[in-house]
Amino acid sequence: MTSAAAHAPVMDTSVEDALLRSIRIPPRPSLLVDLQQELAEADPSPRRIARIIGNDVGMSGALLKLANSPFFGAARKAKSVEQAINFLGINHCAALLTGLLARQAIDGKDGSLNQFWETSARRAQALVFISRKLRIAPPDIAHTFGLFCDIGVPLLMDRFPDYRDTFDRAMKSAERKFTDIEDARHNTNHAAIGCLLARNWGLSPDVSWAILHHHDYEVLGDENTDDAIRSLVAASVLAERGIQRYHGNRDSLEWEKGGAVACQHLGVEEDEADDLLEELHETFHTEH
Repeated sequence: MTSAAAHAPVMDTSVEDALLRSIRIPPRPSLLVDLQQELAEADPSPRRIARIIGNDVGMSGALLKLANSPFFGAARKAKSVEQAINFLGINHCAALLTGLLARQAIDGKDGSLNQFWETSARRAQALVFISRKLRIAPPDIAHTFGLFCDIGVPLLMDRFPDYRDTFDRAMKSAERKFTDIEDARHNTNHAAIGCLLARNWGLSPDVSWAILHHHDYEVLGDENTDDAIRSLVAASVLAERGIQRYHGNRDSLEWEKGGAVACQHLGVEEDEADDLLEELHETFHTEH
């Protein structure tokens, strides 16, 4: 499995520039810049990474709490950021921290985005679970993709007063592609904006391109697109169905649109996918 989107399409730079000018995309946090510089070293040091994170007391506490949560926590509870890094691994802790920084950069002041972040965290958990079971992506890549998959949604809500109506229409459409409805009303969509943010923040190319294509199920049959990207997109369809089931909805419109091709790409039969999602459902309910 290659790690870079060698054959992914390139976005029109003039379109990209126009989007960047019209929509507030938060700059990459300096803490993330420092962290990525250390991770780029030949032998990243858990101690130096802990020191970088420790410069932000609030972020350190949030990371420690998340690392010790039932879904991620090992048998032992970490008492320090350095211990959390040693227990969970450098890359996974970096992925958790990146998600916390995204929430800090985008969060509404009135808690209006709480449900959005809760669903994003649930999606990240689902993608880690599916990726481990099917061995399609490293846990940190799956987790980051899950968290950032819909990151364009709050940015578009902030930019367009009527975007919430657009979002509701797209959620209820059984025929049209989610992003086509956004494009028709706003000349852009949450997948394109999420891809731009991921690239601006220096996230993995697999993550940014998978975000761009996560409603574009035709890409699952396109052999010119990197298999790692297509596998993440396919896994996201399963994750979406798992989240809908968790919320008590037996049906998922995205599953209706892309479930069959997602299963085909991942090499699983539909009944095998059902078994996997049943196991995921149990995980959701036993993590507390």
